[in-house]
Amino acid sequence: MQQDILVNWSPQETRVAVVENGAVQELHVERALERGLVGNVYLGKVTRVLPGMQSAFIDIGLERAAFLHVADLHTSHGPHVGGQPQVPIEKQVFEGQALMVQVIKEPIGTKGARLSSQISIAGRLLVFLPQDEHIGVSQKIPADQRDALRARLTQLAGPQGGGFILRTNGEDSSDAELAEDIAYLRKTWARIREAATRLPPTSILHQDLNLLQRVLRDLTGDETQTVRIDSREQFELLMAFGREFMPKGAAKLQLYKGERPIFDLFSVDEEIARALGRRVDLKSGGYLIVDQTEALTTIDVNTGGFVGARNFDDTIFKTNLEAAQAIARQLRLRNLGGIIIADFIDMVREDHRDAVLAEFRKQLARDRVKTMTGGFSQLGLVEMTRKRTRESLAHMLCEACPACQGQGIVKTARTAAYDILREILREARQFNPREFRIVASPRVVELFLDEESQHLAGLSDFIGKPISLQAEAAMGQAQYDIVLL
Repeated sequence: MQQDILVNWSPQETRVAVVENGAVQELHVERALERGLVGNVYLGKVTRVLPGMQSAFIDIGLERAAFLHVADLHTSHGPHVGGQPQVPIEKQVFEGQALMVQVIKEPIGTKGARLSSQISIAGRLLVFLPQDEHIGVSQKIPADQRDALRARLTQLAGPQGGGFILRTNGEDSSDAELAEDIAYLRKTWARIREAATRLPPTSILHQDLNLLQRVLRDLTGDETQTVRIDSREQFELLMAFGREFMPKGAAKLQLYKGERPIFDLFSVDEEIARALGRRVDLKSGGYLIVDQTEALTTIDVNTGGFVGARNFDDTIFKTNLEAAQAIARQLRLRNLGGIIIADFIDMVREDHRDAVLAEFRKQLARDRVKTMTGGFSQLGLVEMTRKRTRESLAHMLCEACPACQGQGIVKTARTAAYDILREILREARQFNPREFRIVASPRVVELFLDEESQHLAGLSDFIGKPISLQAEAAMGQAQYDIVLL
């Protein structure tokens, strides 16, 4: 598998596309005014403690208060001592208290950020746990190598305190590289502690790496051929950062000097436009329908115009196989998280169902984000979860339609007209104006002048007041005002 990473930088926005074998697999967008918060460390102020929910609301200077659950509260007692339950949150924190916290989950929709008081600082090779003494190794590293790596890390960490977890990309690192990362992380922690003593509550103490720097730390691996960036200034800054912390990644950096925009190389902008639509066409002629809601995402598989196989069972099987690959790619591309339900086309044969499920799990295994997949339910659905790490692509780039308020449908002009007639009748019973004026969209006004003119005239006679019309082009079809004159 060949992987290329394309970086399109502008002062207001950084866009990153991960391309594998010529197809866009992941998109990452970071805007200067909307930088992600995960990893940031704040000096928070406890505003409210909720014993019933075993949670507290913490003000960290954002629009919405952040959320801290007792399970994410660092305590020297540990989660369970001698079989005893956790110490209740109301005995550990109090309103008005200043508390050092770290964002572990972005604010999504109406929910505030989720916090932890167990601070962890990510480096290139290690994660530093300044409040713990635990020395750990990533679960992705083979089990037979972990003990030796843990012993090495324990020796390098020394007696200065704090715990470390070896990241996957630190498996083959030299002692010198690990010692360098340890020194960097300890220095960062010292800077955070110093800031906490002089800054007021709700201040930010430490900000995580920006998207460009995370490209080298998190996205660049052995399979990455090149990391191409279209800004000379950012290329030089990233090269300096990479040489200091990630020399292997820095060696793959290239400055893109082409005349065409860098995203045109693999039609990334067209891929973004498709990722915002409901329908995803498959090469076979079938298609997916992706519907994202607050609670879950549903993906429906349809055969469409695909009739190429010898019999109907084979047609369904081939469409579902292709859909399994496409769904896994769409989850990464759109960054869909939470509960996801895939409605594959019903298959009669058990071996076909097993093969589709195996292919689906194989494709999901390539995902950087943790996923859990069940089998086919009695209704033929596949239920799965994908960890929510940040806002989905649609939530990041789009907003609810002002005309339909995100419902996807609007009332017909006739329905709006009948709503207006009922509203006038209701207000005529409460008020006694000289005249009623209807301010509505041109389509509704046109309906009142034509097909509904008889009903409007009848209402005017019934209430004994004249009713005038005023078209307002800026109004949506379901919007209107009744003006009393």
